[in-house]
Amino acid sequence: MYNSKLFSPKLSTTLLSTFALLSCVGLATNNAFAANSEQNAQVSQQGLPKNIIMVVADGMGPAYTSAYRYFNDDPSTAEIEQTVFERHLKGLSSTYPAPVSGYVTDSAAGATALATGVKSYNGAISVDVNKKPLLTVLEWAKQQGKKTGVVVTSRINHATPASYLSHNESRRNYDELANSYIDNGIKADVYFGGGWTNYIRDDRNIVNEFKQAGFQYIDSYSQLAGLENDKPVLGLFADFGLPWALDDSNKHRLAMMTKAATGQLKNDAGFFMLVEASQIDWGGHDNNIATAMHEMDDLAKLMEYLEVFVEKNPDTLVVLTADHSTGGFTLAANKEYRWDPEVLRTMVHSPATIAKKIIAKDQLNHKEINQWLNFELNTEEFQHITEIDSSHQQAKAQYLLLSATEKTEKKAPELKEFYRRAILAIIDKRTNTGWTTSGHTGIDVPVFAFGKHSEQFSGQLDNTDIAKKIFTLLGK
Repeated sequence: MYNSKLFSPKLSTTLLSTFALLSCVGLATNNAFAANSEQNAQVSQQGLPKNIIMVVADGMGPAYTSAYRYFNDDPSTAEIEQTVFERHLKGLSSTYPAPVSGYVTDSAAGATALATGVKSYNGAISVDVNKKPLLTVLEWAKQQGKKTGVVVTSRINHATPASYLSHNESRRNYDELANSYIDNGIKADVYFGGGWTNYIRDDRNIVNEFKQAGFQYIDSYSQLAGLENDKPVLGLFADFGLPWALDDSNKHRLAMMTKAATGQLKNDAGFFMLVEASQIDWGGHDNNIATAMHEMDDLAKLMEYLEVFVEKNPDTLVVLTADHSTGGFTLAANKEYRWDPEVLRTMVHSPATIAKKIIAKDQLNHKEINQWLNFELNTEEFQHITEIDSSHQQAKAQYLLLSATEKTEKKAPELKEFYRRAILAIIDKRTNTGWTTSGHTGIDVPVFAFGKHSEQFSGQLDNTDIAKKIFTLLGK
């Protein structure tokens, strides 16, 4: 029977619109399948890359690469110089974790997606939501006879490198993860980063176990130049993570370590290497634009080195992305249309190091603080610094009045932290930098690629797509 309500003009229009939308979605899906088929055909025709270098810039959302453009700019020229990032931008990647963790990922779930092609919960180290181990691209590469390596500025058992090398229900199980690098089979030929605290312990000396397994061990950058060829190497250069780039003996240590690693990994079968610019994220968590920009500069110099490496080794693919963005960083704040990185360019110490230098002095000296900052404090800024000791004493007095239970819930005020925060506030005001959080955000992150089959990483991707494409390029 004819039903006028069911076939009303309004509903008919709605149905037609729905059919049109579904047709568009179907067309877009078909186009995507066609594009993937075409790319896969190109891979089959041209062959697989011999070497794959996966670079993860932890915490690096789009604002960081934009900021680096202006940080890197030469103010004496009319143009704003192009950076290495702009030369190789391919698209964007979504970063959300498994539904159980909502829309905002942590580094473990982000790295698990990038390493395995599977979404998992926040805190997961290459296990699925049921805590079952997932094959990683590094493990697969090793199974195919390639050499493998990890180069990071965190400790080598931190969330990102661990997600390529191990499997654990929690990123916080640092000693378990360190143990797994031996107990679950040695999966890499090169390990560079920090981590003495987990690898040289009272209960176990894992460094010695690596030596017994035939590894050479180094603990200073100067030893990188003297490595034996064709012999695996473990290099640990700090207790936890490496010093901030601003404070390190080599402010471009990523390029230095990666250059040494590529030398060790080169072989007829090729290699897979993970490189992590770990501390961009830490700068974001700290709302510390000074350290973040110098970590970005360290990353930029790494990418410039890799450009040269790919030019000499055209059968190499380099992919760079982030696991998420950190800090809700924004260029320009307080309704003022300005972002000025001038003071950031001249800094030679991190705010933490400058704070240590200040408290080591019996009396504040305006000239000395200017030298440590490498820019001139104005009268108001110096006055703010001179008031820090009094503010700290007041906070300390209030802390001492708390009950024993309340004290366990709060950290005792530290003078160094008061000075450090004061310096950060001055830098934020000078640069007009804004922050919305000390945590992560859920925005999409940029994807960069160059070298053999880099076109595979163009357009809007999900973080799991990156791992899936790398598996394909590794012959899986």
